[in-house]
Amino acid sequence: MFIKRCKTKQIRVGSVLIGGGAPVVVQSMTTPDTADVKATVEQIHQLEQVGCEIVRVTVNTPEAAKALPAIKKQTAIPIIADIHFDHRLALQAAEVVDCVRINPGNIGAWWKVEEVVKAVRERNIPLRIGVNGGSLERELLVKYGYPTAEALAESALNAVHALEDIGFTNMKVSLKASDVSLMVDAYRLFALQSDYPLHLGVTEAGTLLTGSIKSSIGIGLLLADGIGDTIRVSLAADPVEEVKVGFEILKALELRHRGVNVIACPTCGRVEIDVVKLANEIEKRVGHIRVPLTVSVLGCVVNGIGEGKEADIGIAGGEGHGGHGILFKEGKLIRKVKSEELLETLLAEIEIMAKEREAGGPGDKGNGHGGAQGNASNAPGGSGKKEIPVLKV
Repeated sequence: MFIKRCKTKQIRVGSVLIGGGAPVVVQSMTTPDTADVKATVEQIHQLEQVGCEIVRVTVNTPEAAKALPAIKKQTAIPIIADIHFDHRLALQAAEVVDCVRINPGNIGAWWKVEEVVKAVRERNIPLRIGVNGGSLERELLVKYGYPTAEALAESALNAVHALEDIGFTNMKVSLKASDVSLMVDAYRLFALQSDYPLHLGVTEAGTLLTGSIKSSIGIGLLLADGIGDTIRVSLAADPVEEVKVGFEILKALELRHRGVNVIACPTCGRVEIDVVKLANEIEKRVGHIRVPLTVSVLGCVVNGIGEGKEADIGIAGGEGHGGHGILFKEGKLIRKVKSEELLETLLAEIEIMAKEREAGGPGDKGNGHGGAQGNASNAPGGSGKKEIPVLKV
């Protein structure tokens, strides 16, 4: 799949480049009370282990703001402070974190925004302007009657233009909604009129299952259009799962090639091994591997190597009733393996292959931070989908 990405400005959040052709970044958000330093740090470490590249923490109390230096000291990942209502917390957070997120719909009077801008400018860190369907400015709700894509886009554009008027351009933007169609349309409208980097997400998406589906559709549609520079899959689940789903979306669209991609057949009456159990166990036990590998788990040898020929390595189970399956690499049969030994044999071979590839260079081929990923369009709003009317704001 070839995706022509929109050309956006580039900013830096800590050590991570965003926009301007840099890889699409996966981020998440912590769930403990930020004032609980130990719990927050532990979760950030868990997120780092599965590849999370930026983490957002809520700063909703003075105690949470006071905890930031200790959290920052014990972690390596860039941290975004999430601020609502109280701009004074943003001023405190800006002294410590790598980015500050504010919502124009609830931060209050404009002079408060200007104070936040002054604070982040002094430290040369970016702002994330986070527009949300549930907290639009009152005048926009009066104008449109309810949260619409046009209202979300206008809110974001108004904030961007106001910041530009005071000479501030170091920002990224999000336009989140829980309705997938609303969210997609809002981002498309904004992308036609602005080249600031965009953070994608379906807010309040739901449980692990429903939230993953909604996020995959919403985020996936936009990424396929070339829109989006960072993503968060918002789930009512362990945030570690958010990161995993995020990378799976990027791998499915061939935007990132990081970690193991497990391919498994849907099973049928021919299978002679427990494909579901094997595939889940393999996926669980290879989560630490970051180099790109495609692993195939097939239930029988009828199609065997043929169906798994695109895989780097894989197994096909059950040769008749002989109790054997096969191990194959890059489309070639390596050897027969006893059915009860297929799992451990495959896992051992995956580890060997991963170490060989690590020795040959970094993972996430061609998509490391600082390198170009795909091709950015040279035209504003490079997805080229002009069927959407342009707002006059």
